[in-house]
Amino acid sequence: QVQLVESGGGLVQAGGSLRLSCAASGRTVGGYAVAWFRQAPENDREFAAALSGSGGFIDYADSVKGRFTISRDSTKNTVYLQMNSLKPEDTGIYYCATRSKSLATRSIALYDYWGQGTQVTVSS
Repeated sequence: QVQLVESGGGLVQAGGSLRLSCAASGRTVGGYAVAWFRQAPENDREFAAALSGSGGFIDYADSVKGRFTISRDSTKNTVYLQMNSLKPEDTGIYYCATRSKSLATRSIALYDYWGQGTQVTVSS
């Protein structure tokens, strides 16, 4: 069975940086689309970033573009989200996800496997 485990969350001041990791087991993350979503307190889960299976297409939400970077290390079977210039609005639980297709998508419903989430808190 596919297991995704996020780590790297924590408390950081506005303007700081964090790198989230998503370690996968049970299948490779290479060749399949991977994505990060986040859920702020009292808000719905929203799309943050996605990477196609080939690595040739990357998609970012407007709210994070220019500040966040999604990447994949196939050797370590791990997905990353580098977050720079963090804002209090970035606070929330961050989830990684993957699906059994190479096409990246923003649709929550199209992802098959999810991690348990990791908390990111950005103070002002």
